[in-house]
Amino acid sequence: MMINLTPCPVRIEDYNYVLPDEMIARFPCEDRAGSKILVYDKGDIGHTYFHNIPRITDNGGLMIFNNTKVIQARILMYKETGSRIEILILEPVSPAEYNLAFSSVAGCRWKCMVGNKKRWKNGKLVKELIIKGERVTLETFIVNDHGPWQEIEFMWTPAHYPFSLIIDKAGLTPIPPYLDRMPVDSDKWRYQTVYSSPEGSVAAPTAGLHFTGEILETLKKNGASMGEITLHVGAGTFQPVTSAMAGEHLMHAENFSVNRKTIKKLRNNPGRITAVGTTSVRALESIYWLGVKQLISKKGFLQNHELLQWEETKLPSYIPADRSLEALEIIMENDNIAKLEAKTQLMITPGYRFRIANKMITNFHQPKSTLLLLVAAFIGNDWRKVYNYALDNDFRFLSYGDSSLLIPKNEAE
Repeated sequence: MMINLTPCPVRIEDYNYVLPDEMIARFPCEDRAGSKILVYDKGDIGHTYFHNIPRITDNGGLMIFNNTKVIQARILMYKETGSRIEILILEPVSPAEYNLAFSSVAGCRWKCMVGNKKRWKNGKLVKELIIKGERVTLETFIVNDHGPWQEIEFMWTPAHYPFSLIIDKAGLTPIPPYLDRMPVDSDKWRYQTVYSSPEGSVAAPTAGLHFTGEILETLKKNGASMGEITLHVGAGTFQPVTSAMAGEHLMHAENFSVNRKTIKKLRNNPGRITAVGTTSVRALESIYWLGVKQLISKKGFLQNHELLQWEETKLPSYIPADRSLEALEIIMENDNIAKLEAKTQLMITPGYRFRIANKMITNFHQPKSTLLLLVAAFIGNDWRKVYNYALDNDFRFLSYGDSSLLIPKNEAE
């Protein structure tokens, strides 16, 4: 378990605001690019519509997207007594690699959260599916109960179908709990970015939901460079901060990967990097710290690619971003490693100094959440100015809501 808590002098109550229920977007805007976008530019605030994003961004810079794909992770099962059991799939246990787990046939084990667990002490749950006209029987067992989460074995017959197809037929879209509704058919594709690819998330990187294929093509024609990272968003992204101080909150860990080509693009675009979403920001900043760890390592390529919570406070802070990225790029080239696979527990709070991300596109987040803390770290106390503007101008909030482009003031300002 990744854990390394240390005091952080940030009061959670200082990052609270009143969010009226009617301002939470229960459904997405009919047109992805028809949503509003607030523009915060070094203190100045205005707004436009998202289809204008190619006009208001630095088209000569680099935009980083999180290309993770949301899986149908919410599986409803029923006991013979009629009791409903809800299984939320989180991450693979055996096989532990996402691609191997999704391609598994016959069976695999996953870390899950179980709703109504008190009704399911032991025994198997069965669900009948129809796949390509064939009847398939899915069985689930609790292998180990770890309290907050359970290790569950999935088995199915006939065994020739991959697990990715099994959950696609058996599961529902894991829309956020604060939407307070059941998923509908349209959620399957609307709670998904148009550029999503590798499966693994149980929550969408929502800033990317506003992009369309047409907008991406316009950005490219205008000279924007694009890069992708993959960070599989976990259920912990919705975990509320219940402690009084940020340092007492246990940050969730998430798996991410970045290829050598993207690292090279990051090196070639210093000061001109726009991160699409808080997940992209978290991955980019984690990449910096992994590069720092690589630089100070006396060994070859690090075998344990993880960043513990608050670990960055114990690492050298003077190393420039280009040196950190260069360290990763060189050793990946020397060892012929195409993709860096890692895990991060990085928690970004006010006072953090950003090394990679210069601009950010993000939605509007819940009060007293880790995502709001990240936004406050990015633009300082002006986060209140931004959120008050959004509330006063009828912006739609949270996952299916409107977005913002945040350009922070220079450190010297």
